[in-house]
Amino acid sequence: MDAQRALLDELMGTARNLTEEEKKGYRELRWDDKEVCAFYMVRFCPHDLFVNTRSDLGQCPRVHDPKLKESFEKSSRHDAYVPKFEAELAKFCEKLVMDLDRRVRRGRERLAQEVEPAPPAPLSAEKSEQLSVLEEKIKNLLEQVESLGEAGKVDEAEALMRKVEALNAEKTVLTQQPQNDKVLMLAQEKKMALCEVCGSFLVANDAAERTQSHVTGKQHIGYGMVRDFISEFKEAKEKAREEEKLAREKEAEERRKQKKEYQSRRSRSDSGDRDKYRDRDKDSDRYQDRDLDRERSREWRGRGSRDGEREWRYKNGRDGGRDRHHNRSRSRSPGRHSHRRSSRSPVRRY
Repeated sequence: MDAQRALLDELMGTARNLTEEEKKGYRELRWDDKEVCAFYMVRFCPHDLFVNTRSDLGQCPRVHDPKLKESFEKSSRHDAYVPKFEAELAKFCEKLVMDLDRRVRRGRERLAQEVEPAPPAPLSAEKSEQLSVLEEKIKNLLEQVESLGEAGKVDEAEALMRKVEALNAEKTVLTQQPQNDKVLMLAQEKKMALCEVCGSFLVANDAAERTQSHVTGKQHIGYGMVRDFISEFKEAKEKAREEEKLAREKEAEERRKQKKEYQSRRSRSDSGDRDKYRDRDKDSDRYQDRDLDRERSREWRGRGSRDGEREWRYKNGRDGGRDRHHNRSRSRSPGRHSHRRSSRSPVRRY
């Protein structure tokens, strides 16, 4: 029926049975709609695994459409939605397995129970009296058998022994208690085995055909798929967590290396700047010393030039100050100058 419906949907569309008015407000389903089963999109739907078994989950309330699944697989958002859908499926499957494991534990406890024999119930007064009579008869017959044996009457002794055996059988029946039905059921369950995958009870040492029939059954295969998916999902999650951890460690190591290289470059830059500033200070000091030397040299040269010029002017009489001094001197001491002049007069001859 489902296959025929899917074929009609593919040929005529999902809105084939709608009226014109209903088609106006109708919208085609997309794979990311809430009405679509995400479990069916990504892997399998657990509702499809246990149909007509004791673990039947009933019909899935969401849409299972092969065309939508194909559209999902071809979508550009497929890889982005797969982890989300798988996480939802894993959560649902884990709940199924938890319920199953609870049933398995209960079944294991039932099989582990020891069948303890119930203590014998006390006999009634009537049965006790009958037992006393039987024991007395058996005792008398045994005494007679012993006497006949001593007398050599073997045939008669054997006949009495047969009567003793019959009385012993009656005694056994009288003292035997009926077994409890529960004890019999538990004793029968001791011959059962429990399937750890699906929780079903199996007959221990059963025929290979029946064991194979159980292994290939829907319930066993379904729970096997569920358990395998959970294990695979956990392994992939753990692997992704390890890869993420390694990536973070690698990134942290890269940051440490970059920080170390940056500090090293900064240290070298600071050292170079200090050397450059030191050389610049040295050059500045040297330039200042040189400028100071030049200034001093210019001062000394200027002073020496002024002194030399003054001395030259003085020697050659070109110093106005000297002339003025000479004139003042002449004006101040005329007698002396006249005496000098007279002393320079020609010598008289005698």
